[in-house]
Amino acid sequence: MRREQLEHIIRAAADITKETEFIIIGSQAILGQYPNAPEPLLVSMEADLYPPERPELSDFIDGAIGRDTQFDDTFGYHADGVSPNTATLPAGWGDRLTPIQNANTNGATGWCIEVHDIAIAKYAAGREKDLRYTATLWEAALLDPDTLAERLRNTEFKPTDKPRDWIEATIRRHQRLHNNADRPRVTE
Repeated sequence: MRREQLEHIIRAAADITKETEFIIIGSQAILGQYPNAPEPLLVSMEADLYPPERPELSDFIDGAIGRDTQFDDTFGYHADGVSPNTATLPAGWGDRLTPIQNANTNGATGWCIEVHDIAIAKYAAGREKDLRYTATLWEAALLDPDTLAERLRNTEFKPTDKPRDWIEATIRRHQRLHNNADRPRVTE
């Protein structure tokens, strides 16, 4: 997914729900902080979002612009209307959101979670696709080990998440495998 495609989803979600703000929590939230994120981080063709004032409208988003809808068939990408409880996020995540708002969003705002918060959510889910994504974040030098460790300390995990010790070990393994001290950091 490209930034302009995410902007289109924000605009379409606003048209459907008549809401003007959306929280974007999935992998494509990277496009808020990094509009030109590395290609391997942009393989998902869905944007996970919900309107924070009326999260129950996520079902309408799914029905109108979700997977296997005419929107998806026409454009090749779609929204996934989620709930505020979908992702496990560190305390304070709402203070670190990056807005996407411009003419392409028709004035609506997509508030994207920050890259370290995305990583915590992905590690908590622990699916293979999530671990490929977090490994790519390390390879692209988008993660700061100290910031990630601080976010991990400030995360309350759900019973359905991977266990904290597994997450800590996986982060250490990724950091070791993708030691990027000599690589230039991608700029925002």
